[in-house]
Amino acid sequence: MNTFNPSIFRAYDIRGKAAKDLSNELSYHLGRAFASELAQPNPTVSLARDCRLSSKRIRDSFAKGLCDSGANVIDVGVGPSPILYFAAHHLNTSGSVVITGSHNPSDENGFKMMRGTSSFYGDAIKKLKLRINGENYVEPTKTGVIKEQNIDDAYLNAMQNALNMGKKRPKVVIDAGNGTGGPLAIKLFGGLGFDVIPLFCEMDGTFPNHHPDPTVESNLQALKDKVIESGAEVGLAFDGDTDRLGAIDGSGRVLWGDQLMIIFGRAILKEIPGAKFIGEVKCSQSMYDELKKAGGHPIMWKVGHSLIKSKLKEEKASLAGEMSGHLFFADRYFGFDDAIYAGARLLEILSKSPMTLSEHFDTLPSMVNTPEIRVPCPDDRKFELVDAVATRLKASDKFTDIVELDGVRANMGFGWGLVRASNTQPSLVTRYEASSTKELKTVKDFFIEAISTSKLELSIP
Repeated sequence: MNTFNPSIFRAYDIRGKAAKDLSNELSYHLGRAFASELAQPNPTVSLARDCRLSSKRIRDSFAKGLCDSGANVIDVGVGPSPILYFAAHHLNTSGSVVITGSHNPSDENGFKMMRGTSSFYGDAIKKLKLRINGENYVEPTKTGVIKEQNIDDAYLNAMQNALNMGKKRPKVVIDAGNGTGGPLAIKLFGGLGFDVIPLFCEMDGTFPNHHPDPTVESNLQALKDKVIESGAEVGLAFDGDTDRLGAIDGSGRVLWGDQLMIIFGRAILKEIPGAKFIGEVKCSQSMYDELKKAGGHPIMWKVGHSLIKSKLKEEKASLAGEMSGHLFFADRYFGFDDAIYAGARLLEILSKSPMTLSEHFDTLPSMVNTPEIRVPCPDDRKFELVDAVATRLKASDKFTDIVELDGVRANMGFGWGLVRASNTQPSLVTRYEASSTKELKTVKDFFIEAISTSKLELSIP
């Protein structure tokens, strides 16, 4: 094929500008490559897409590529990424693909892929790029066909069967950000008897009300306002493809992914003493400490939904989570990140508890921390710079613990800092946490000094 932008092939998925990077030609060749990589005669591939304006066009070209390499396609239609992950289990397909730009701007799009029920990432994505470069495709014995199949009810039934609701039914506001999660979430929560107030739950790929990313607090303002105005106990927010969950208590306070992990973990440990939990290097130290204090076995791991899913399976853990709101329930569920199901599990806890969500919030440790801070850094220098920072930190006597699992995370006792190379952007990712504002500044200043003394000039926020 003609040249394409190689940077769209990333660690966990394929993503780029829809008009510029994901042409019909590239989408077609990607379909041919993916079917060929499955290494089966006439494999079956389940296919879904989000509600972005470019998704139908990309789907048509990609599906044709699949069929021209012999794959039969089961198209489950427009819906959240988790329904595609569910399809991999429910339909037992050789591969599964959802066309989605996730929480990115509306003019972007991409592909998330699975082989069987496992994530398709890393070297597997690199192989797709090599196949396209050489147009090295399987020549099929016959052309595949496309069949449409609606699995919405099966998906909703699977979630409902994996829940154990109590007697209470607190009022809940759902902000789907005009992404894919609204209609199904309303149907599930309403069917469970909750008083649901929908906010931006109509699918609209232009995202006219706010950007669909609940990890950015400004995107949650309308939800906060509606929760307080309506007297709801809880607000739930989804990203564009519904694999990230944000939560708001009745006072308008945000519960981030690592805080939700504490609430979920405490509940799971009542049923499964000694359960294992997977977190990532950006999560609060309080999460690890609280889960351990409650009798659990928390394990720190690398950033990235594909890596987290693999570690969850390897450790046979009950739950995994990221600060970004990806929550992976293996307890009573399939182990993939599903914001609708995670939201339902939070409602399950509240339906059984004498406490409101605000009261649960008040039991959480109070830490002072920064959001994820991205520092622009060239791709060809970022790993080198992280190594240099790690060397400098290890030479200091100020740290009680240094973890080099994914970048370098160093603990000073009263607080910790992290610097790692982004897997998806030409940048470094930093985060800092401490017991007080003064101690936070101490941690942050030490890291900034360590980064600044590298040979690469960077502008650090």
